[in-house]
Amino acid sequence: MSCVKVTQMRSNNPHLHLHHTHSQLPMQAWPSPVSAGHSAHRALHSPSSRNTRPSEIIPHLFISDLSTAESKTALATMGITHVVSAMRGFVAVPAELPTHRIQVPLDDFPFAELVAHLPATTSFIRDALGNPNARVLVHCAEGISRSVSVVAAFLIAQYGWSPSQAIQYIKAKRRVADPNPGFVGQLHEYAELLRRTPS
Repeated sequence: MSCVKVTQMRSNNPHLHLHHTHSQLPMQAWPSPVSAGHSAHRALHSPSSRNTRPSEIIPHLFISDLSTAESKTALATMGITHVVSAMRGFVAVPAELPTHRIQVPLDDFPFAELVAHLPATTSFIRDALGNPNARVLVHCAEGISRSVSVVAAFLIAQYGWSPSQAIQYIKAKRRVADPNPGFVGQLHEYAELLRRTPS
């Protein structure tokens, strides 16, 4: 299965240079998977940790459920310019907002194929965040498993983190984050693939 490309994407190999692009992103500092754990208590009581509201994981990168992705008001308020839809079926993203989208037909089952989509989603997110004015929303139906797995894969590729570090960091920002066991296993496969890929 391939991604549903809603807008034109770059054709460069998404596996290349993933561990060497830190400085390309307009972030004040790299996030720390260790320090993220210290903010977990605050995240438990933060409105943004609820699955009905978006959570900003790193600057300009958000996770949400479907209702947020389909809300013109929510997207405009966050300034979303790019959307990754990690689910099957029609997603009624407002036509006028945002301008760039990609959809991966992903089911939330442990045996569903996740890893095949990760190079495309990682490349899409990385390219978007290369623009300091971009805001990226990654969503699935509930903002719990599929979208979290896609963002975890990006963190693994971008910062060289382990899957456990990436998931821990996301959970500190979004309490309901809980990738299914099959996806966690595939994140380990993806991390190993990145390690074997020449930079």
